[in-house]
Amino acid sequence: MLDILIIGGGPIGIACGLAAQKAGLNYVIVEKGCLVNSLYNYPSTMTFFSTSEKLEIGGIPFVTISNKPVRAEALEYYRRVATSNNLNINLFEEVIDVKKENDHFVITSAKTTYAAKRVILSTGFYDIAMPLNIPGEDLPKVRHYYKDPHFYAMQKVVVVGSSNSAIDAALETYRKGAEVTLVIRDAEVSHRVKYWVRPDILNRIKEGSIKACFNSNLKAIRQDEVDIQTPDGVITIPNDFVMAMTGYRPNFEFLKKLGIHLTEDKFIPHYNHQTMETNVPGLYLAGVVCGGLDTHLWFIENSRIHAEMIITDIVGRS
Repeated sequence: MLDILIIGGGPIGIACGLAAQKAGLNYVIVEKGCLVNSLYNYPSTMTFFSTSEKLEIGGIPFVTISNKPVRAEALEYYRRVATSNNLNINLFEEVIDVKKENDHFVITSAKTTYAAKRVILSTGFYDIAMPLNIPGEDLPKVRHYYKDPHFYAMQKVVVVGSSNSAIDAALETYRKGAEVTLVIRDAEVSHRVKYWVRPDILNRIKEGSIKACFNSNLKAIRQDEVDIQTPDGVITIPNDFVMAMTGYRPNFEFLKKLGIHLTEDKFIPHYNHQTMETNVPGLYLAGVVCGGLDTHLWFIENSRIHAEMIITDIVGRS
């Protein structure tokens, strides 16, 4: 019988494992993909908004050359944290179900079954993209994830959104020779965009290097063109690829299946803000999954404290 089973091997799941190990608890981390799977799927050229010290977990220094770490440095850091501390992690093993049976949980994965006194859910929000719900969204040319700009060289690209992911994709593909059109539903580029990037995109729009349709929405996608609803009516432009950087969400269906209560508006899960325990006794939440649809609420830097909060509560009860 495990003391704790941790679902999710991202930075916060690893932090929970470190805290559990330090407390002498018997635990295992189960991750459906590779180690820090969400970070692995970030754009290959990504630079973090946070400084390296704010991404540290378990009190282990994250040393980088520049002030803002890049994706490759983060992958190396979290991998070294996991391996140097001999964390008990099972990768490429998806958890399918969690059921409460008397005083413990039975956790069923794609490979085996576990029994644990407590469960920590640290599954993030990056695995399910928010759909556009428009005709043509299922075409192969439509992407909800952006990896590398070279793929889009010499192509006509529409980028939907004005968050960091959308603006990074627009700028990087433009600089690799793509003809880029931004479709933004608001009147301006989001002020959440990284402060050193926002002036760049504003200047590219101003000079006409990147076209931008404000107060607009993508209406339909076809093989060689798209329709954009603008304040002046519908316009149709030639198009090779659509990058719908419309955001992502946690797996709410899985949370409901586990018996976790969610609010009706933003699907924010119910949990104790001092202990991180949900309405299901013994089932805890950690990391960005706590924010529901408000995915800008929690980050690595402000949710890494969840690990200590949870383990302190568990040890205190024990």
